[in-house]
Amino acid sequence: MPENIYKVDLPAFTGRNVPIKEIAKAIGKDAQYVRLGIQQGILKFGTAIKVGNSKEFSYYCSDKRVWEETGYFNSESTKE
Repeated sequence: MPENIYKVDLPAFTGRNVPIKEIAKAIGKDAQYVRLGIQQGILKFGTAIKVGNSKEFSYYCSDKRVWEETGYFNSESTKE
């Protein structure tokens, strides 16, 4: 019986930290929605780390994880 083999061309991931505003625009949500979703562990494509004793968070959303969870990838942003 023949096997089904599928070829998928993956984007050229670089580990780029996709900005929150860019993700929000891509998924049609507000940036605050994305920030809170990451902080609460609901949105799995990023991490939020509290900066020192302040109330501010620092975010990291790799281009690969954003693509895996949302299907969004912007190859133009990887060119400098």
